Amino acid sequence: MRTRPFLTLAHLAALLLLLVAGCGEDQVRQHAADQYPEKLSAWGLIQKRDDALVLHPSTTVYDLNTALFSDYAHKLRTVYLPKEQAATYHPVDTFEFPVGSIISKTFFYRLDAKTAVMTDATWSGDPSDIDTRIHHLVETRLLVKQADGWDALPYVWAGDDAYLTLTGDLQQFSLASGETLNYLVPSKNQCASCHATNHTDGQLLPIGPKARHLNRPHPVSGENQLDQWQHNGLLRQAVLPFPANASMQDTNASLAHRARSYLDINCGHCHNANGAADTSGLLLDYADHPEDKMGLCKPPIAAGSGSGGRLYSIVPGHANQSILSFRLNTTKPAAMMPELGRALVHTQGVELVDAWINSLSGECL
Repeated sequence: MRTRPFLTLAHLAALLLLLVAGCGEDQVRQHAADQYPEKLSAWGLIQKRDDALVLHPSTTVYDLNTALFSDYAHKLRTVYLPKEQAATYHPVDTFEFPVGSIISKTFFYRLDAKTAVMTDATWSGDPSDIDTRIHHLVETRLLVKQADGWDALPYVWAGDDAYLTLTGDLQQFSLASGETLNYLVPSKNQCASCHATNHTDGQLLPIGPKARHLNRPHPVSGENQLDQWQHNGLLRQAVLPFPANASMQDTNASLAHRARSYLDINCGHCHNANGAADTSGLLLDYADHPEDKMGLCKPPIAAGSGSGGRLYSIVPGHANQSILSFRLNTTKPAAMMPELGRALVHTQGVELVDAWINSLSGECL
């Protein structure tokens, strides 16, 4: 009769150590600011396996009501918080995240049969629908919360991994339309130019994780994202009701609400009372500002060629006479807005802002 081997406490302890060590390779890993890894996979957050992207189960996918336009690229957004820690809710500003938090944004495009980049493709928002045989991965940007603040890290995809590229990158893509897209991967310093939403203290902050951007259904589960974050212990001290921006496609929202939501996410990180563009006197974040501060009949302070020969930021009823519309609708480096992050015109965004301006009444004297 064969007997089973007897497991001593020493054997059990050794087995436990092996199990822990094995699991450790699948954990999200933290890195000091002077030891950032060359490969994105070394973080344990996002990895390419075969033809799919695999996310660590401790990360949370999220989406925004209205997204920053980035040359029609799709964006997979995730947030990771250290175990048993949560972000602190703020009704207006970015949530306060604990040290060790990591926010990621992966940019990718759908390819047509000729492997040209498609600017009119849709994506469900579900990471499992990303197939690298028909999707081209471009970059993954990380925001890492260190003890002294946030750090921005651009990783560029090449083959089965993405590589830290602190100086940024410029890539050319053939579009399905036959045109060429010069796609800019921002350097670490260029990331900071947008994420330093308060240029007085110069601290980097995430832009998307605010109540008004996150108050929407989760792209996969359909549950309200802020409710989901609370239920899963990612968010504390949240207060109802949550404010909400509108998506561009939400026809139940007013035209003004949709247009201001678009300007908020695309322009408000600089054009706010403390932002890098505060000297322009033009405030485009979603807050209660006097009409002239929001651009109505406001002459430029120092726009130069950026005015396009126009006299006011917004001329009510006349988008074609408004500096704001001109700057959104040009690709000239000295005039276009936003200054970074796009080489193409966002046709749908311009149409939305133009429709709002044309709906306004009044006259500039």
